[in-house]
Order: sequence, then structure tokens, then C-alpha cells
Amino acid sequence: MKIVLATQNPNKVKEIHAALPAGWEALTATEVGIIEELPETGTTLEANALQKARFLRAAGHGFVLSDDSGLSVVALDGAPGVHSARYASEQKDDAANRAKLIQSLEGQEDRRACFQTVMAYITPKGEYTFYGEVWGHILTEERGNGGFGYDALFVPEEGDGRTFAQMTLEEKKAMSHRTRALKAWIAAI
Repeated sequence: MKIVLATQNPNKVKEIHAALPAGWEALTATEVGIIEELPETGTTLEANALQKARFLRAAGHGFVLSDDSGLSVVALDGAPGVHSARYASEQKDDAANRAKLIQSLEGQEDRRACFQTVMAYITPKGEYTFYGEVWGHILTEERGNGGFGYDALFVPEEGDGRTFAQMTLEEKKAMSHRTRALKAWIAAI
């Protein structure tokens, strides 16, 4: 099966490729000639995932898979949420986003958080969405050099006390929100 991934984030591409069944071909938006930033003006993760997938579908691509992910922190009433990639500023800056999150949670005892992913799959037959989430908590300082985004601050509940950034890709994949959404998608198709 051949699909186009509606993402230009190389870290997401790597995680999605790692989760796909053998023999599936997945091209990135850049690889099919889309070099401009994909639209993300929705107010929910689902709206953004669908918007990006619809953009590629309108460009003539038959089978499109898109995701939008966010970190929802209980003590911050769900923030950064849909604005996770641009939490500190309009520029996508992972380090600045992590620094702002640490500052925003200063003095907070409740550090529970949930990583969420919505996958949108568009085919000539219709539009479908799939969800994945993983609960954990936010540290007061970064740990680990792997991963991306908020991984160096997020310790999943079902893990062994390490952050996503301290895990190998295989270890993270075993419990990640993105993998859970991908598994739901694969089971449905």
C-alpha cells in the first residue's frame, strides 16, 4: 500500500515509518512536491489533522495519512494542547516550548499530563479519524537526549520512570500516543 504522510516533521515521519507494517510505502509531503508548511489553523487536534490531510488530498494524492499531536497538562487546563508546537512563540522551537512549560508549572504539585494524537486518513472512499493517548507527568527539569518536543519532560505512567527522551525508539513506540493511534488505524483498514 502507498500513502502520503501529511507531515514535514522528520521525527514524526521516523515514528510513523517504524510503526507501519512491512511492505507499506509512505512518502512525505516534501517527497511528493509539497514544500510549503501544511495548514494548521484548527482549534482541535482533530481539526488540524483533517485540515492537513484534506490539503494533500486536494493536491491530487489518493491515500493520505495525517496526524496532529499535543500535550495536555491538567494543572494548565489542558494547555499547551493544540498549540503544543507553538507554545512559546509562533516559531516552532522545542527547547523554548519546554522552558515555557517548566516555568508555567513552577510551584504546581499536580503535574499530570496526557500526550494525545489524532490520525486522519483520507481515501477516495472517505475520511476517518483515529485516536491515541498516553498519561504521565511532567518533570521539573529535562532528562534524556532522544525524542523531540516535550519528550525530555514527560514520564509515562506505564513506564519505568524514564522520560520518552531516555528511551530508545522501540521502547517509546511500545507505549506512545502516536503508535496507539496508528494501531487503531491499521486495525480499521
